[in-house]
Amino acid sequence: MARKLKTMDGNTAAAHVSYAFTEVAGIYPITPSSPMADYVDQWAAQGRENIFGNRVKVVEMQSEAGASGTVHGSLAAGALTTTYTASQGLLLMIPNMYKIAGELLPAVFHVSARTVASHALNIFGDHSDVYACRQTGFAMLCETNPQEVMDLGAVAHLAAIKGRVPFINFFDGFRTSHEIQKIQIWDYDDLKEMVDMDAVAAFRKHCLNPERPAMRGSHENGDIFFQHREACNKYYDALPAIVEEYMDKVNAKLGTNYKPFNYYGAPDADRVIIAMGSISDVIEEVIDYLNANGEKVGLVKVRLYRPFCPDKLLAAIPATAKKIAVLDRTKEPGAQGEPLYLDVVTALANAGKTDVVVTGGRYGLGSKDTPPASVFAVYDELKKDQPKRQFTIGIVDDVTGLSPSAPTRTPSRSSATTPTSTSRPTSSMTPRRPAA
Repeated sequence: MARKLKTMDGNTAAAHVSYAFTEVAGIYPITPSSPMADYVDQWAAQGRENIFGNRVKVVEMQSEAGASGTVHGSLAAGALTTTYTASQGLLLMIPNMYKIAGELLPAVFHVSARTVASHALNIFGDHSDVYACRQTGFAMLCETNPQEVMDLGAVAHLAAIKGRVPFINFFDGFRTSHEIQKIQIWDYDDLKEMVDMDAVAAFRKHCLNPERPAMRGSHENGDIFFQHREACNKYYDALPAIVEEYMDKVNAKLGTNYKPFNYYGAPDADRVIIAMGSISDVIEEVIDYLNANGEKVGLVKVRLYRPFCPDKLLAAIPATAKKIAVLDRTKEPGAQGEPLYLDVVTALANAGKTDVVVTGGRYGLGSKDTPPASVFAVYDELKKDQPKRQFTIGIVDDVTGLSPSAPTRTPSRSSATTPTSTSRPTSSMTPRRPAA
């Protein structure tokens, strides 16, 4: 299928694809997500139509808490509803997110993932906000670059409608949200063709309506709450297959190969990194260099983070992999490891793969640059007989000593990220984009 090319950033890509499926947008601006809601508002004012032939109704509230309440109420009334947010704004939505997920309402939150303020405010990117929402019951889909935001943003909406589980569709704030590229854009007719209209009709029929009385928002005591809380299991069990179904439909239209977990690298790799977000493109460049020079390394890109699907993860990891580094873009003080690391360790342990060494690394907090040199350091660390079980990259940790040892390669100055970028090994490789 031939698609039009257009120059835009990740926020614009998310706005373009989400507008197609959205009837109501409950919004409140927060950096770096504000352009998504702004574009949706502008297009609605200009008379642009979604796939249902209507303009999106945009409602701006006085806080993100109010915006999420609007989303919840609009969904309960039978309108497909979307919002756009990040960081503390996303955290203010959490109380309503529990309700939206608990009531199986097909919302989609497009999140330009951003640092949550801790010892200091930082308005730049990492994954601490989306990780804070793991318990809400929202599914989570992650993209690497603006083209993927365009392509997979549709999967989030389509799977939410059919699977009745709300989605956080997220990508790296300021790295992907503001990265300008010439990308292929969806035609709304192609998106409409993939929608399960029977599921849309069932959603509308399920709405609160005096002509079809139904109870919602009840109070339950300990005699029945637990049973009803477990009743949602079947929806989450079914969701990975629904996501994969729509990825396959997107692949058929576009000639892509999107999967819940995508592998890149040597088919017989002995060292593998598992990560999600914009760092994946940086890692791919390093993989190309290393494999061209006789090494065997690879990357598993996480796309569907929730529900976490261990069998799909295990299928993506080469059978030859003996050492794995899991990279998380957040810090959970006091934990035995960051979220993605713990998920991977659990998946491997439950599968009986106890002969694989798994290490966990932190990177990119507050948009700290992660240049190719840091990725080389991870693969070098995995070469060791006893690699660090926990480490940090992109900084020099002279407090707790978690930085990997200096790489054995001969470095040269590089301008891959900024004029003062950390050096990386000499190669003719030109990164497709700056550091994550």
